[in-house]
Amino acid sequence: MKKIIICILLFHQFSLAQTYDVLFIGNSYTYYNDLPDMLSKISSSFGDSIFHDQNTPGGYSLYAHSQDQLSIDKINQQNWDYVVLQDQSQRPSLSPAYVSTAVFPYAQQLVDLIYQNYNCSEPLFYMTWGRKNGDLTNCVNYPPVCTYLGMQERLRDSYISMGINNNATVSPVGIAFKNAIALDSTIELYNNDNSHPSIYGTYLAACVFYSTIFKKSSIGSLFVPSAISASDALFLQQIASSTVLDSVLTWNIFNSNFSYSVNGTSVDFLNISSNFENCIWDFGDGSFSSIESPSHNFLVPGAYNVKLTVYTNDWCLIDVIEEEIIITISNLEEIHIITEKKNKYLDIFGRITDSKSKGLKFLINNDGKITKKFIFE
Repeated sequence: MKKIIICILLFHQFSLAQTYDVLFIGNSYTYYNDLPDMLSKISSSFGDSIFHDQNTPGGYSLYAHSQDQLSIDKINQQNWDYVVLQDQSQRPSLSPAYVSTAVFPYAQQLVDLIYQNYNCSEPLFYMTWGRKNGDLTNCVNYPPVCTYLGMQERLRDSYISMGINNNATVSPVGIAFKNAIALDSTIELYNNDNSHPSIYGTYLAACVFYSTIFKKSSIGSLFVPSAISASDALFLQQIASSTVLDSVLTWNIFNSNFSYSVNGTSVDFLNISSNFENCIWDFGDGSFSSIESPSHNFLVPGAYNVKLTVYTNDWCLIDVIEEEIIITISNLEEIHIITEKKNKYLDIFGRITDSKSKGLKFLINNDGKITKKFIFE
């Protein structure tokens, strides 16, 4: 199913219902408590839909999946909107040298398979969490993973690198774990083995995936597992939503966004979109640009709906943001207008024209007043 996202405002919470087909390629961190089904139920509570499939054998790594015919067959099974890629829990946390040879090549191999099947699919890396007491198995040989925080930091760095290097999205579940633990360590996110997720951990992960995929808050979801209280569910929803939506650029989530500054007749636009390939600006006055961060001169005061459309995956994924920009008379170069001692006619492109030619034009008289005129004949 082709994915088209239209956002009038960043994280438009009241957008139309959306439907996505999602394939999970991972291991027991995915199948514990049935993360895909939990994500589907959260989505349904907001009127959205997730149809999912998975191949998640215990202990599987990206390398194992790259060699597994079932994983390859599932990737090729249909046109997925998202394919979630999750490595074995320890491997991405090890040394950069190890990760560069034992993790990154297989991440790229799987991403290539995904795009070969359907170039509109978005690969989505599932950033996992550090083990509660660190990685005692690899601690001697690689001390940074001896603690939870050290292991989490390495997982963060590796998954962000996989996202950026493959023009893919990252779902920051591990950082949501870290944020939740920092604010309320009494909510037990771990199973008894201090590695796999508890029901709380899986619910937090599902909320993170909801915000990552739909770019909307999970706060207020009516789906809450029976083992989780309403107050704890709200806390986990808040953590998941803020972790994702406050740092979209960090997680390389495909998203359209811009800022701007007004300077006289000129407005300088800064494109702060993420994970995009091409863009088109519509300045609301009949002018367009494909420059990433352009400047634009507005000829007359008024309200202009400026729209930025970004594209990725060979132009088949689209995201749009629109914002009204007010240009007042004080923003115009009044000095240049007033110093002209006779009336001047400008066409819609700002070029001097005569008073008799047909079409829309702007009359600037000798006191600086601007009048819009349309000459029919």
